[in-house]
Amino acid sequence: MRECILVTGLLVLAVALRSCRHFCARKLGALAFLVASFTAAYLLSKNIFIGLAGAAVWFFLPWFELLTRIRRLRLPLDNRLRFRVAPADSFFPNASKAIAAMDQEGFEHATDSGWEWAGMKQFFRIFWNPEEKAIATVCLCEQEDIAFAFIGITSRDDQGRIWRTTNFPFSPTLKCNPEVNWNHVPCERNCFHQILKDHRQFLLRRHVCPDSLRVPDPDEAEHDIEDEMRRQIDHNLDKGIIRLTGDGHFRYSFRGLLFLWKQFIRDMLRLC
Repeated sequence: MRECILVTGLLVLAVALRSCRHFCARKLGALAFLVASFTAAYLLSKNIFIGLAGAAVWFFLPWFELLTRIRRLRLPLDNRLRFRVAPADSFFPNASKAIAAMDQEGFEHATDSGWEWAGMKQFFRIFWNPEEKAIATVCLCEQEDIAFAFIGITSRDDQGRIWRTTNFPFSPTLKCNPEVNWNHVPCERNCFHQILKDHRQFLLRRHVCPDSLRVPDPDEAEHDIEDEMRRQIDHNLDKGIIRLTGDGHFRYSFRGLLFLWKQFIRDMLRLC
């Protein structure tokens, strides 16, 4: 009975810590889940190695989804953005505040577009600012009953390099193009003013001369997103992360599943 109370107490503590808003508390909550798993396995077996295996199970849970749903995914090789009506504010978290902040910073609305990837819908509200020489997007991702939004700010220089700051909450599911330079900020940082400030500091830190940045063309914003995605697909084909299916689609290879597993583990450790 005492062992059951101990494990239950650790699980309650883990849930409580994971419900906190503070980053360090959530980290401790994840650690508490591992300790609870180790404790339960150890108390049942009286073997420290089985206890460690019980804690390690959490890191292999992603393989269930990798070997079932993701292994069967077939994604379009050439995907195209289409005009879409903006979702209601209730389905677009923090969108109205971000859009108002963009307007205050001098960004103008360019277009609304979206596409679908194997059941996941992405909607983009695209803005541009000729003085900042940047494109800003508010993106809503919907998959079944899960929805989240994130902000991205993109600048392009005259050498074809892309400089992007985003609060996207997850690790990328494909290897990034060599010319794309990412600046990930914490996902809870959803204030556009702060993200724009982070983007300016990112460019300064990477010694990007403002005169080398190209003034974006709002009419080409959709094409730039599509072209970047196609180059990313070609890059991952070269790296063996994905392979063609012969019907205009691609799928993840075994190397790609390993890559996704590492990304899952990274997200579990980073915990947003």
